[in-house]
Amino acid sequence: MSNFVVEAVTRVDQGKGASRRLRHEGLVPGVVYGGETPVSISMINKDLTKLITDESFFSSILTLKIDGKEEKVIIKDLQRHPAKSVVMHADFQRIDKDSKIKITVPLNFVNFAQSAASKAAAKFAVESNVVEILCLPADLPEALEVDLSGIEIAQTLHFSDISLPKGIEIAALRRGEDHNQGIGYVYSPRGVKAD
Repeated sequence: MSNFVVEAVTRVDQGKGASRRLRHEGLVPGVVYGGETPVSISMINKDLTKLITDESFFSSILTLKIDGKEEKVIIKDLQRHPAKSVVMHADFQRIDKDSKIKITVPLNFVNFAQSAASKAAAKFAVESNVVEILCLPADLPEALEVDLSGIEIAQTLHFSDISLPKGIEIAALRRGEDHNQGIGYVYSPRGVKAD
């Protein structure tokens, strides 16, 4: 697992004007939720922008250093400028090792080349490359692997087809079978005959 450290300082100024001033100084306003009362913080924009270029930042437990004191958090929300490479605001959630967290992790589709569908010149189309999971912080995977070696032509994969490590639950499936969303499907390109 990647070890991301986000440096931050507490801030007292609140409101839109204060946030605008921070951004003008190259800082990003943020809030840390969970545990006791929410804490308003600011971070250096260029440092945070560099961290978020790594996709695993969003599915990792982060070390947030506020005024030198370390806390374990996950990113809950990140607002970016629509046109510039600037983070507008960041929300973090404190984690407790004994409480489950809800977080989105990437799906890695593997072994399609070994499948009968691939050998029959079929293709696999990804419908969703992320999934929201529930787990204890210690069980958090960087990504979930979806093994396609047994997939067949015209087959559709759903959340329920993901083989989950111990302690991991897919959040949508807790709401019932009608939330068992498709994550990808096999199709035959035009001109290729399926046997």
